[in-house]
Amino acid sequence: MDVLSKAAQLGIETSFIDATGQHRTIDPSALQMLLEAVPDSPHRRLLPDAVICRHSRGCSSVAIAEAAPIKWQIADGRGAAIAEGTSHDQHVNLPPITEGVYCLRAVDANGSEEQTNLISAPERAFSGDFDRVWILAVQLYGVRSAQNWGIGDFTDLEALIVWAAQSGAAGIGLNPLHALFDDHPRDCSPYSPNSRLFLNSLYIDVNRLPELPQEFAAEHAALIEAARSAEFVDYQAVADLKMAALRQAFEIFKSRTTLRRKTSFEEFRRDGGALLSRFACFEVLRRKFSSPWWDWPDHCLSPNHDALNELRTGPDGLEVEFIEFVQWCADEQLKACRDLARRLNLPVGLYLDVAVGVKADGFDAWNEQIAISHRLSVGAPPDLLNTAGQDWGLAGFNASGLALRSYEPFRAVLRASMRYAGAIRLDHVLGLNRLYLVPSGYLPSQGAYVQMPFEALLAVAALESVHHRCVVVGEDLGTVPDGFRERLLDWGIWSYRVMMFERGYDGSFLPVDHYPQDSMVTFNTHDLPTFAGWRSGHDIDLKHALGLDPGETRDARAYATNMLARALNGAQHGEPGFYSALDYLARTKSRILGVEIEDLLGVIDQPNIPGTINEHPNWRRRLPVSLEEWSQFIDGERLSTAMKDRAITRKE
Repeated sequence: MDVLSKAAQLGIETSFIDATGQHRTIDPSALQMLLEAVPDSPHRRLLPDAVICRHSRGCSSVAIAEAAPIKWQIADGRGAAIAEGTSHDQHVNLPPITEGVYCLRAVDANGSEEQTNLISAPERAFSGDFDRVWILAVQLYGVRSAQNWGIGDFTDLEALIVWAAQSGAAGIGLNPLHALFDDHPRDCSPYSPNSRLFLNSLYIDVNRLPELPQEFAAEHAALIEAARSAEFVDYQAVADLKMAALRQAFEIFKSRTTLRRKTSFEEFRRDGGALLSRFACFEVLRRKFSSPWWDWPDHCLSPNHDALNELRTGPDGLEVEFIEFVQWCADEQLKACRDLARRLNLPVGLYLDVAVGVKADGFDAWNEQIAISHRLSVGAPPDLLNTAGQDWGLAGFNASGLALRSYEPFRAVLRASMRYAGAIRLDHVLGLNRLYLVPSGYLPSQGAYVQMPFEALLAVAALESVHHRCVVVGEDLGTVPDGFRERLLDWGIWSYRVMMFERGYDGSFLPVDHYPQDSMVTFNTHDLPTFAGWRSGHDIDLKHALGLDPGETRDARAYATNMLARALNGAQHGEPGFYSALDYLARTKSRILGVEIEDLLGVIDQPNIPGTINEHPNWRRRLPVSLEEWSQFIDGERLSTAMKDRAITRKE
């Protein structure tokens, strides 16, 4: 098979038109690396790449490319046959089956066999059991409080949930809680995780662990106070403190804990199964070798059962158990937050973000080497704001690997976030349709689009959404292909609408009836200026100071703020403030309105500036006031007025 034919088979687009209108053709050597990094897709004569059945629409017939007779069989995940038959024409008539992912096998008259994935999905994703509500959006790491150790934690999250209930909000929206490299944080972005399947241990409130000696905090009081009073999150200081505390707690847990705690931990380990064990083993190996996993000894290059079993039963076994203990502590505290939200009758509860990819040298990439290509980085081609293109430094899924793994890696990511959430947001949901991938060592402008199994991934998302009763919001910002949002809507995946971008050709802000019902609406995002920063043009000045193209002139911003004043009907009363914007957004049909805490507090700096790494304190900025003092800085009465039609009645 020639190179272009193989590229077409793997869904690699060898040329495309970028946002600037320029025709781009992939470099032959970059294409070769792409071909080598993506697993081969099986050649099919009989069956399609995937068969999708939606319950209300049925799946009575599947076209077969070859002449009859064809013997077919449907098998479950364990390989057990649940239905079979023979087709005498070029169609297989399938019986109704319960929701799930199955294997459809077909054998032709010559004995040639093929198989493909059969997804039996609900008609649509879970639609939510609430009307028009609002949630408070918070970067958890940035929360200040009198009790935390320099980073927001799960006890702070409980306080946020109580605040939400008292304020009439339906829940709390959070940055991704995915596991990072917690012992030596070298990349603190919550969107650059070690694993999307496990939790960031730095969010554990170690003071709540019954095994932690009371004297630990007293002995480390100066270090704790230094971290607590720091302007920015000192991830290394926090990691050192919390890891030391967790190790002391684990030591006491092993020697003297309650039967209830011991039983709960063993149940967690049993439920986590092989996946939890592999994660713990990976963390031990990562600490031992201090290098990317592809440089490890041969017997550790993949999750080899015998090698990992030797690790678990050998001298490192206690360290493996410690990692599992840490994840258990995080899980217990996040679950308590979920339970509190339920007791307070918050219909959304937790709204969690799911990152678009993972660090190439992290657990997920090591654990899923077929479905995740660690030598390819997700990014974006050149556009008007980023003329050089973008390389996000994240490894993403590949289509053929997902199909070979029956989409289980994607389902696992969804389950990990949905288990305690009432809603999740899929970052860069455009990546379910196609991903822009940059081969390692190449410039961001030298990447290529690779097609993804869009319908299959939407079906799987709907399947997990209904099972967990969790709304799915797709972050569909950027250049959206024709028909894309319609496909999301058809599957019940909500849109994500940012008022800052919802403008007409003349720059005017679109009216409130423009926003769709099944969507989340917000004024901005963590990657955009705060309301105060945008209105003052602070972000333009800051980007100029950092040597970045702000993509907008001061004159253009002045025009935009005038357009905002016109939309909010506030021009005759002076420049409108953020609560005027909330009045406007609250009138939209969008069923979730996200309100950024930075905007309620009048913060001028945004959490993250895309295109910077060390030039700006991305993902380290802390809120200017502590959680206990919010009421002094937030106009609760004005907020209540703006949200009067979206407020949730608190259940005592």
